[in-house]
Amino acid sequence: MIEVRDLTFSYETNEGISLALNNIDLMVADGEFLVILGRNGSGKSTLAKHFNVILLPCGGAVYVDGMNTADSDLLFEIRRRVGMVFQNPDNQIVATVVDEDVAFAPENLGIPSAEIVKRVEEALRAVGMYEYRRHAPHMLSGGQKQRVAIAGVLAMSPRVIVFDEPTAMLDPVGRREVMSTIKTLREQGVTVILITHNMDEAVRGDRVVVMDKGDIIKSGTPREIFADIEGIKAVGLDVPQVTELAHALRKEGINIRGDVLECDEIVEEILKLTVG
Repeated sequence: MIEVRDLTFSYETNEGISLALNNIDLMVADGEFLVILGRNGSGKSTLAKHFNVILLPCGGAVYVDGMNTADSDLLFEIRRRVGMVFQNPDNQIVATVVDEDVAFAPENLGIPSAEIVKRVEEALRAVGMYEYRRHAPHMLSGGQKQRVAIAGVLAMSPRVIVFDEPTAMLDPVGRREVMSTIKTLREQGVTVILITHNMDEAVRGDRVVVMDKGDIIKSGTPREIFADIEGIKAVGLDVPQVTELAHALRKEGINIRGDVLECDEIVEEILKLTVG
């Protein structure tokens, strides 16, 4: 669905040219749930902004469903396929009524009115916000606002949705609501790319890539990535809490798996020791 070939990108700063992406190669399969990790300044958001032509390559190329993002004639087709959800839902809401906000993007794509009505209803139902369709967005909770923002992207019928730290400004309830929505999208076959600092969110991906200083330095399943605790911490990241606990227990000589990711897995490991 997305192919990144030898991508480079630089910013101009007061100190000169700053290299943000350094010869990145990446493939994202149709229907995949890819998580991108990296500390601040690692290049992960810069990379994501190339997926729907917010940014264009300084070198190399990015292809979306076979279309080169550098081809200006394909701009709207690419943006129909790739939607983006950002950190702050307040910055993404433009209307005073929920269903009008969700309709905004498809209206700008020139979609017929009858089709827009259908898409808005389907999108709001998909994120569990249909009953709030006539509410004022500013009266909603943070998690509800973010789900409205996701519905606005869904109404464009994208094949890929990029989430750039969508839960960073939310409380635990809001984070659960958004992650539940992402799970629903996955079940519907939408390709999901999630940028996050939350390692407990990262474990839900099919694949994790780790970025540092504009490079992809690791790629693998969540279990493979987080098994390398020292390597992850060396680039300024953390690991899931249960993985950290398992690592600490192993250092104390307790024989349990070191690659656990979920609470039920470590409970199972501890019960084995108790029974044994």
